[in-house]
Amino acid sequence: MNKTEFMRLWDIYSGILTETQREFTDLYFNFDLTVSEIAAEKGVTRQAVSECLQTCKKQLEDLEQKLGFAKNTDKISLEISFMLTDLNKWAEDFKTAHPEIKEDIQKLFEILDKDYSDEVNETLKKQGK
Repeated sequence: MNKTEFMRLWDIYSGILTETQREFTDLYFNFDLTVSEIAAEKGVTRQAVSECLQTCKKQLEDLEQKLGFAKNTDKISLEISFMLTDLNKWAEDFKTAHPEIKEDIQKLFEILDKDYSDEVNETLKKQGK
């Protein structure tokens, strides 16, 4: 498992790791500390850090294999991407076929191109997430 794959699973499943596991993996993957640096900082052996990282990788892989949240997220994202691509193509064709409603189609393109990050973040904030 490469670093990017690990971090993706870590983002999804890190809540089930122990505090120590989260701390070690965070220092290693997010802060790019070496096993030796983590061991020195935490007062443990390099072997303890290495074993912790290996155990965490295995746990996260097992969770993904059983639950499939990352795979399902990828699938949903791709489905939405394909749908938006098809919708954009349809809107372009429709705009060409019906120039009399060009302004209405332009509103559709504005919706399709809009960045909804602020709305998503605000909604998640209200939900306490």
